[in-house]
Amino acid sequence: MAVCCCATSPQFPQLHLEPTRRASILRPLRRRSPSLSFRCRSLLPPAASVGSSAADYPLSGGRAADDPGGQPATARRPPRRSVAGVDQEELVDHKELADADSFFCEFNGVDLHHRICHCEEIDEKVGVKIPFVLLHGFGASAFSWDRIMRPLARMVKSKVLAFDRPAFGLTSRTTVSRALNPYSMTFSVLATLFFIDHIAASKTGDKEKKGSKAILMGHSAGCLVAVETYFEAPEKVAALILVAPAIIAPLAPRRIDKEKMRTLKENGASKNPFMRFLKVLANISMQLMRVAFNMLKAMRDMVGSLYARALSAFLRSSLALMLLNMDILSTSLLFQYQFRLWFQVRMIMDKFGVLAIRNAWFDPSRITDYVIQGYTKPLRVKGWERALLEYTLALLTESSTKPPLSERLAQISCPVLIVTGDNDRLVPAWNAERLSRVIPGSSFEVIKHCGHLPHEEKVEEFLVIVERFLQRVFGVADSQFVPAAA
Repeated sequence: MAVCCCATSPQFPQLHLEPTRRASILRPLRRRSPSLSFRCRSLLPPAASVGSSAADYPLSGGRAADDPGGQPATARRPPRRSVAGVDQEELVDHKELADADSFFCEFNGVDLHHRICHCEEIDEKVGVKIPFVLLHGFGASAFSWDRIMRPLARMVKSKVLAFDRPAFGLTSRTTVSRALNPYSMTFSVLATLFFIDHIAASKTGDKEKKGSKAILMGHSAGCLVAVETYFEAPEKVAALILVAPAIIAPLAPRRIDKEKMRTLKENGASKNPFMRFLKVLANISMQLMRVAFNMLKAMRDMVGSLYARALSAFLRSSLALMLLNMDILSTSLLFQYQFRLWFQVRMIMDKFGVLAIRNAWFDPSRITDYVIQGYTKPLRVKGWERALLEYTLALLTESSTKPPLSERLAQISCPVLIVTGDNDRLVPAWNAERLSRVIPGSSFEVIKHCGHLPHEEKVEEFLVIVERFLQRVFGVADSQFVPAAA
């Protein structure tokens, strides 16, 4: 059946065109029409074309018009979303994933997950009698200390506690609606001090134990928490053990050649009027440069703070969620990278989560399914991606009146042990060595053929190094623990 396209204007004769001919004429006009640069998810079926048949539009009940038997059409099910092999369709509460040795306690509105390992054989005459508090790194949890908790408890004849910082492990994911941001460094430091008192109270039965101390062992980013805890309450830290510390070591200061300065003065360079004029001019120039630099730095900090706060507020807003869910900004590269980085954290964890675990080991072939499952288990907790976003935003927006950590490292006076692997791909060993030169009296140990996780990849060698350190600092007797068989 031919379809007519009629024009009744006196300037044009009446035209009778076939559908294919009409489409070829109108095609150039359609190409000139402007097109939108974003995608819209249509809620209606596409418009019918001239050549469409009834079979293209199913009737109610899932039957096609040309289906004589009336058999229901096979419905397409959307693929289930997963991140690093973990199903994201059925996320659960954090307590539903608890292990047999899991404990939970509330601190400032956050349900903190932790594990405690007790010493089975208690001898009041031997042992350090100082508990351990273990601080995991970024993306890890108390699970990463699983292989060394019992040997450490036997070593010091005391308790060993490892807890999950907010945004990691099985600690509850909460919204930022209180004065103290649970994802901030300040919260992690206060939580560490809380657990130091918690161990002492559980041992003595007192609600608050005065004079309690603990040995802080941190790994990677957990070393930052350990060091900041020391500066917050040095009387509560007996020693620091920093494993592959993710702390940027400062550059060595340039030494001033005093002999050369003395020689110049003896030669009368300072008595020359021209040299004195240049010295005054140089001092004035340095003062002006210092003032200009401080002004620029203040402006940079102010703008950076305002931008970080504005970005943080926008990413937390409902408008950002709405735009992301509507997929309006998905075709813009700028917004795509920003929103994928900040909001679609699950895509990043899916692509790089397991890969980061393998890169952390010197020999990835030794990684078992048990290790992969232990690291990916927290991805089953409700709200894990939002919590990880809040943790990242806290790193950007948290301000402190204290000097930079690099300027305070030389003030550490407690015993310090730094352990690293010679093939650490994430935090290079040379940075740990340079860090040991900055901290006075610190010990530095390198484990060969080891990556970023010495306490997981080289358990026996790691425990031997820790035992020697404790023996030298606290006078621990030889062979008071079973290295790896425990």
